[in-house]
Amino acid sequence: MLSLRTVARSAPRAIGRMTAASSAMAARPSALLYKQTTSYMARPVAANFSTSMGRWAQKQGETDEELSAKLDSEIQVEEEMKANEQDPASVKDFLANTAFELIDSPGQEVVKLVRSFGDEKITVSFSIADITSYDPYGQDPALEDDEAFDDETNMQNSNKQSHVQSTGGARSAPAEEDIEGEEDEFDEPPTPISLSILVEKPGKAGGALTIDASAANGNIQVENLHYWDDVSVAKAEGPEATHKRAELYPGPPFGTLDDDLQVLMERYLEERGITQALAVFVPDYVDVKEQKEYVRWLNNIKNFVDA
Repeated sequence: MLSLRTVARSAPRAIGRMTAASSAMAARPSALLYKQTTSYMARPVAANFSTSMGRWAQKQGETDEELSAKLDSEIQVEEEMKANEQDPASVKDFLANTAFELIDSPGQEVVKLVRSFGDEKITVSFSIADITSYDPYGQDPALEDDEAFDDETNMQNSNKQSHVQSTGGARSAPAEEDIEGEEDEFDEPPTPISLSILVEKPGKAGGALTIDASAANGNIQVENLHYWDDVSVAKAEGPEATHKRAELYPGPPFGTLDDDLQVLMERYLEERGITQALAVFVPDYVDVKEQKEYVRWLNNIKNFVDA
């Protein structure tokens, strides 16, 4: 059986076919009459089309003013929040005491920290995309199991409360505190920020080291260590560079290396400024950077709508 929507869409077509069939049964006019009729009918059609287009153009921009006002409201809210807040102390302290130079271009997601260490050049790159796309419960099945367990526990507690109320009793205060304590135990996990660390020796060695790591909970977690014969391969960006790197031997996962080798590599990075202070700074700066870019994004859209 056809749905109402399908019938509604089919009705005009059916009527059109019936009209066409009825017209075909009528007597065919002469060539002269056909030419005159066609010429006569063409003029109103063009006029109607022009009129309809004019009316349509007049309807453009009916929501512009409302959209602009809403964007302006959002901008004011964000600016008021910013005025009442200060940048985290970890950001100020790190930038005041680090040998790294911060490279942060407005409108760009990637932030870089660059410094010299002897004959080496150290570059640490990270992106605000990690905080905007991170799903704290979408990547760890254990967290999903915990969430399902919480739902079941809450349902059981709700049933117990309903039973107590129906029997005229009252739930004890300690029980309420226990449930509140259980809810506090499952806080949202912090967002890990990926770090791409490049160690090169310009003018001294053609190769380079790249270290994939993450900053979370005030710690640096090293994940992979790569050596590239050509530093340009390590620094190149784009699909072709990614494909070329994928063809080269990357080395074993860092966690499978000898324990002493892992410890020495971590100390190697600490000497170059990849420390706990940096691990605390990066997530906090990502929050600051993302907020600035969001306000910039709102202003750009508002300026475009108002133009």
